[in-house]
Amino acid sequence: MAHYELLIRGATVATPSAIAPADLGIRGGRIAALGDLGAASADTCIAARGLHVLPGVIDTQVHFREPGLTHKEDLESGTRAAALGGVTAIFEMPNTEPPTTTPERLADKLARARGRAWVDYAFFLGGEAGNAERLREWELLPGCCGVKVFMGASTGSLLVPDDETLARILAHGRRRVAVHAEDEERLRARKPLIPAGADAAWHPVWRDELSALRATERLLALARRCERPVHVLHVTTAEEMALLGQHKDLATVEVLVNHLTLAAPDCYQRLGSYAQQNPPVRGERHRAALWAAVADGTVDVLATDHAPHTREEKARPYPQSPSGMPGVQTLVPVMLTHVHEGRLSLQRFIDLTSAGPQRVFGIRGKGRIAVGYDADLTIVDLAAERVIEDAAQASRCGWTPFHGMRARGWPVMTIVRGQVVMRDGELCGPPRGEPVRFWP
Repeated sequence: MAHYELLIRGATVATPSAIAPADLGIRGGRIAALGDLGAASADTCIAARGLHVLPGVIDTQVHFREPGLTHKEDLESGTRAAALGGVTAIFEMPNTEPPTTTPERLADKLARARGRAWVDYAFFLGGEAGNAERLREWELLPGCCGVKVFMGASTGSLLVPDDETLARILAHGRRRVAVHAEDEERLRARKPLIPAGADAAWHPVWRDELSALRATERLLALARRCERPVHVLHVTTAEEMALLGQHKDLATVEVLVNHLTLAAPDCYQRLGSYAQQNPPVRGERHRAALWAAVADGTVDVLATDHAPHTREEKARPYPQSPSGMPGVQTLVPVMLTHVHEGRLSLQRFIDLTSAGPQRVFGIRGKGRIAVGYDADLTIVDLAAERVIEDAAQASRCGWTPFHGMRARGWPVMTIVRGQVVMRDGELCGPPRGEPVRFWP
């Protein structure tokens, strides 16, 4: 009789071939058996009838602010929010203080995460003029998920506004480069257009559609010339989606929960600067185009761009108020609400949050429920319904733009490499997160 360390019985399990009833046997942190496991025994058995077991959700764009900005977030609090939200792995961005632009700074982040991270993790290296030629070797370091480039200024000091530097970065390496595509020259030219006393509703006017489209056009031309694959982050415009759909041999595409869920002008009327992020939440025409791109396959990955700021910082007069919203803890319930309301299928949600990240970034051993893969599982109750509240957020910022939203579909258990790290809203410690592994 087979024996497992963890046995999940009676759930509806999402495998690459079907979403169907099955038992799941886990041994050594990996999936050992799948199907009707009959009389099998286990050290721990979880009765999961009525629940869905999904491949572990991977959020490939978060800002956990450590080092240097830990009054907003740190690696412990950010990964705690991830675990409570059903997220099993995160990719953290390099615009900390100091920015993650050298192997030594990458090693520092890895050391900070060890023993404190509740979920698995990897870190981006920031591309800049001073390290462009070294990125070819550094991007293969353990714990590095790739290179991130900011074409337009956002939180922090990282910025690559010119084509010459961007081309140097693209020419030195082979892994896919993740890019924040906003045209810095146009952003600087348009900022004086903001009138005195303006509020955050001006954000999509200042950082307009053409700022995004111009940067994406420049990026694609350089990537084509350098023959370097790119991943265009947080795409917000209909025009960009139409363009990116013509370059799928070269570019993969990310869309954010916020841009699919919020729309101008309503979000700025309700939330003010709490709805401010880069690139901005835009109007309904663009949101409809993002959903169409999700439906037709243009979009490869769904992420949050979890970027917390304190209430005091957000209360500054616009445009001194910082851009960014938290989101890693609310990704699953918000998107499962979209599933419930028919905007996308459960299969498409799974592809965007597990299989998609695995394909885009070359993740080893994660991204699907299959024998031999890491036992990273997001277990959800699709019938559970409750209200998202600020008070429940683990992020140090203590707020969410979705406060008051009634969500249908909630994570009830988060399992990372066979270890239950969250059950019924409670963390199960100690933190056991490890670096995500990648193919070279």
